[in-house]
Amino acid sequence: MAKFSPFAAVGELPAGEVRWTRGFWAGRVECCRSSMIPAMWDILSNDGLSHAFANFRIAAGLEDGEHSGPPFFDGDLYKWLESVASVYAVTKDPGLDARMDQVIAVIAAAQRADGYLHTPVIIAERNKAKAAAGGGASARPAYAGSDAAAPAVAAMADRLHFEVYNFGHLMTTACRHFEATGKRSLLDVAVRAADYLIARFATPDPNTAKNNICPAHYMGLIELYRITGEGRFRDFAAALIDNRNLIKDGTDDNQDRIPFRDQRRAVGHAVRANYLYAGIADVYAETGDDSLLPPLLSIWENVAHTKTYITGATGALYDGVSPDGDEDHWSIQRVHQAYGREYQLPNTTAYNETCANIGNALWNWRMFRITGDAKYMDVVETVLYNSMLSGISLDGRKYFYQNTLREERVMPVRLRWPRHRSTYLTSFCCPPNVLRTIAGAGTMAYGVGARGVLVNLYGANRLETRLADGSRLVLEQETDYPWNGEVLIRVAEAPAAEFSLSLRIPAWARGASVSVNGGAAAAVDGSKPAPGSYFEIRRAWRPGDVVALTLPLRPRILLAHLLVEESRNQAAVMRGPLVYCLESADLPAGVGIGEILLPSDARFAEEEGGGPLAGMTVLACDGARLSADEGTSSSGASPASAPLYRELGDAAIERTPLRFVPYFAWDNRGDGEMAVWLPLKWA
Repeated sequence: MAKFSPFAAVGELPAGEVRWTRGFWAGRVECCRSSMIPAMWDILSNDGLSHAFANFRIAAGLEDGEHSGPPFFDGDLYKWLESVASVYAVTKDPGLDARMDQVIAVIAAAQRADGYLHTPVIIAERNKAKAAAGGGASARPAYAGSDAAAPAVAAMADRLHFEVYNFGHLMTTACRHFEATGKRSLLDVAVRAADYLIARFATPDPNTAKNNICPAHYMGLIELYRITGEGRFRDFAAALIDNRNLIKDGTDDNQDRIPFRDQRRAVGHAVRANYLYAGIADVYAETGDDSLLPPLLSIWENVAHTKTYITGATGALYDGVSPDGDEDHWSIQRVHQAYGREYQLPNTTAYNETCANIGNALWNWRMFRITGDAKYMDVVETVLYNSMLSGISLDGRKYFYQNTLREERVMPVRLRWPRHRSTYLTSFCCPPNVLRTIAGAGTMAYGVGARGVLVNLYGANRLETRLADGSRLVLEQETDYPWNGEVLIRVAEAPAAEFSLSLRIPAWARGASVSVNGGAAAAVDGSKPAPGSYFEIRRAWRPGDVVALTLPLRPRILLAHLLVEESRNQAAVMRGPLVYCLESADLPAGVGIGEILLPSDARFAEEEGGGPLAGMTVLACDGARLSADEGTSSSGASPASAPLYRELGDAAIERTPLRFVPYFAWDNRGDGEMAVWLPLKWA
């Protein structure tokens, strides 16, 4: 049954109530089960590579050694474990259950008696205690006890150790594991960890308040409250927002330079920001604190209308400066992996960390739950199909950390992360985040409100849930979306009383139509299906009733706001929720991406892709090539000899066939160039 919050319009389904049956998301979840999860376990359990699981074994005293890797490695293992729990909730695969039991037993053994669980500190404590004992068998030290127990790395001493971030993912994963299995083995660990934080923050001060960085624990605490019903977790999450006000030397990068309730623009590290906004939205849903909504709504407007890429990605900059501020809060500060100024959305150097993109979806999902407004689900869908899925290869074994919108052989700058997907990243936070998002996408496919069910995402699936009054409902959805816009929803089981079935009409879906049992459907308010809204049908439903939704999937050419300088006089191509791009693999030999123009009157033919793109819809059209002088083509070896400026001269424009592929699928056919935005050739 859905989880309801007192100040949210929509309840969230637990894992397992939606099962993708075939098509797009069924394929991605099956790839997650058969390829992504085992491949990532091979990495996380590889002592010579990730060392993430080895850190827990050492912390548990099962073997000797030192901590290896970044301090947030614990969270990477938790996120992977969450993806396993989500897949298990649907498949009930005993092998997955056994693997979870194995990992959880080690995690539990590593936890201190007081609930603290962060392997860098616990390993340092163990090794110091062992050294003090003369190198004998290590004993678990008492918390804050004798000199022998004093950690070499103190707990909560450095905000960049990301302890609370790790704690947050532990809590979220524990709740998902409990939903999927009914076992308390990890939930009890999470409860002890949360109680440790409550005790540690009981007397807040500026130093402890600074540890609210990349605050996954806001979401984790609220989820723990929803699962256990223990109000102390909700109250602590709410208190943490006020604790941030104690910080006197905060930064925009951590969103703590000014109190949250005074903030109106998105600033700083995009992952930390989006996690913060998502967590505070969760707090509002449970407390109804009206002072939290104005900043959430204003910041959302700032992000959605001036700082979000067409792919739903956020966090344009690796290095930059924060917005200049206003009359009351003037400050220029260095930021990284961050939001920039309004409309500052570069393409070639776009950072767009995969975790930030997922954080944007998490935040918008929670805003949707609060309000029931379709505009938030539009953002969720855009992220899921584009800037989240681009973070992983089609075979589920290679990953992007950053997600640029343009890749050329000759780059103007050196990017911080690989320009093509890698099997391993030294900062491994993004790959397991992608896995847990794919595995858990079904929980966002529907929502349950006071009037009935909202259909949020389209894909062939079976829903088995209960309405707000406890009555059982079973729906079966048939569609080849996003390749085909025909959606059939069949009622398999329904209560006798009338209830509403509300269909999301995406903002791009002009001309959508809805019928019930072959006849035109009537909305509650008498309206026609309107883009960017829910079409509510209320009636007494019977088994066998069929709702047919048609979403026109036509290729569209989009322009950016004129203030987005790097995309001015350029265009991008979309079809349905999918952003498309051009890859050099589909261009004639020797032709570079930088030479291509997109005609403003382009007419697209829809074709089926082949090879790695089999089953996908690709778009073909006649394009143009502006022949470049020697040394200026993006396909050349070096542009160093080309002048910075040159006369136009007699430009030679040639016809060139173009073939656009879904953005999420780029870089699966070998190294090459790519562009989402192309210069326009006006007809």
